[in-house]
Amino acid sequence: MSYNLLAKSCSFLLASAISLAPLAGAQEGQHFDEHHGVRHVLLISIDGMHAVDYENCVASNTCPTLAALGKTGANYTRTTTSRPSDSFPGLMALVTGGTPRTVGAFYDVAYDRILAPPKTDTGNGLAGGNCIQGQNNGTQTEYEEGDEFDETLVNGGGPYSQFDGGVLSIDPDRLVRDPYNGCKPVYPWNFVRTNTIYGVIHAAGGFTAWSDKHPVYAVVSGPTGTNSPTNVDDYYAPEVNSNVVDIPGFKTANGTDCSTISKNTSGDWTTDFDSIKCYDQLKVNAVVNWINGKNHLGTAKAPVPVIFGMNFQAVSVGQKLIENGVKGGYTDAAGDPTPSMLGEIQFVDDAIGQMVATLRHQGLLESTTIIITAKHGQSPIDTHRFFPIPGHSGTNGMPPSQILAALLPASATSGLGLAEDDISQLWLTNSSDTNKAVGMLEENAAAVGIGQILYGASLNTIFYPPGVPNVPGPCCRLREGGDPRTPDIVVLPNIGVVYTGSTKKQSEHGGFAWDDTNVMLLVSNPDIEARTIHSFVETAQVAPTILQILGLDPNKLDAVRKEGTPVLPGLSFEDR
Repeated sequence: MSYNLLAKSCSFLLASAISLAPLAGAQEGQHFDEHHGVRHVLLISIDGMHAVDYENCVASNTCPTLAALGKTGANYTRTTTSRPSDSFPGLMALVTGGTPRTVGAFYDVAYDRILAPPKTDTGNGLAGGNCIQGQNNGTQTEYEEGDEFDETLVNGGGPYSQFDGGVLSIDPDRLVRDPYNGCKPVYPWNFVRTNTIYGVIHAAGGFTAWSDKHPVYAVVSGPTGTNSPTNVDDYYAPEVNSNVVDIPGFKTANGTDCSTISKNTSGDWTTDFDSIKCYDQLKVNAVVNWINGKNHLGTAKAPVPVIFGMNFQAVSVGQKLIENGVKGGYTDAAGDPTPSMLGEIQFVDDAIGQMVATLRHQGLLESTTIIITAKHGQSPIDTHRFFPIPGHSGTNGMPPSQILAALLPASATSGLGLAEDDISQLWLTNSSDTNKAVGMLEENAAAVGIGQILYGASLNTIFYPPGVPNVPGPCCRLREGGDPRTPDIVVLPNIGVVYTGSTKKQSEHGGFAWDDTNVMLLVSNPDIEARTIHSFVETAQVAPTILQILGLDPNKLDAVRKEGTPVLPGLSFEDR
């Protein structure tokens, strides 16, 4: 089968693995409370997958695996992601049960009024700078591919074989630093302010595993206080923004040949409809290997994880991409996919089918609950509404950062710059200029495509007020006073507006719009009574639900206690 091809045909390329030693005695099923007969949870994020995408593919018989899982599962039709709906806060919602307010993860690229710049420039252009100990510094924060030794390589430039990758690819000199802790680098898992399901499950003796698009997304571990994310026993992260290369003898779940895939594009894996399938299949193979009781490369035995999973990039790429005039995305506002977009959904369905088949073959299907959702959606579904600012011509208007350039830190207008997608989060050099900045935005509302401006009280109902702590201290916990990570202003543009000059995209995510946030959520197990639930829920409820399914206390999660995040409603397991 295709999921074994990489290990068999390319074993000489896949000799190394990052598989942290499991907790003593944490073998499959040992020292772990079995609840409803469930000993494992497989968590899958199909990034970009709307609730309507699931509805449409089931109705059109184009996702038979997902449809079958829905026959023994709870389908939540009105699920909302984190706000902002970026991958970083979206992932954190799934594993912490919290929002940026508590967790402190606002975007892959954001700002912290306390931390100091990295020692050296990042690969994406965040400038290195000085770290002045014992005082507030202020810097943009970057937790994405730019933190790696070499983001152009699948393995991120770390000490791995060609198609491996993990946390050893992170260059500590490219991480922001803590002026109240000896100017030490702040690793991503220590940057977040709350624990995660990985920390809780690992502490209970459960073996844990995850695969994602960047090495820094080992952030799922949650804080460890060290330079290692020890709450994740096996982490696999081939870099999605690396250059596409051929994968000899390798095919995807739906038969795409990856042996000569580099002929399709000179860019990264997200620039081609087929290349992204090959990339995702690397991670699918890791999941299949975990189910088979091996490490992510399939080169050594390992316990079957209690919590494990991956994210898919294929649907997100399929929604956004315009490749050589061929459009992904949708044909209408009802969410009917173009042929290219449909191909991504069918690939993902086939890949999940491999996981389900392996669970069944190993006798693990009944003892595994499968949760399928998305870190974020994508907006707009109706591509007729897409309006890029400034657009390829540069004449469609101006993004907020251009209007407020004089009031922003230098790093926001040069080098890495702000991450403005279908949202603009603005951290001013001086928060006292907030009213002035809002006035400038209001005067240029048409050029900016403004739908809504959040600041002051309207922002403080969502996040803690922006500012700095009364008594700063070592990163990273919230202290009395202002939150150093909350933006001063959030601009939500009109539906369809994306701040870009690219000709290769027709949608984005990050904002608060319905298409950004309404994602699929399916909780499936052979013993779950099938039902469709139409009440509003949030992806943050996945985290406490996972702990409850496994017989652990959801209140062991910091964010659940602080925000009162409930478990998902309506889950009923049939008695065996």
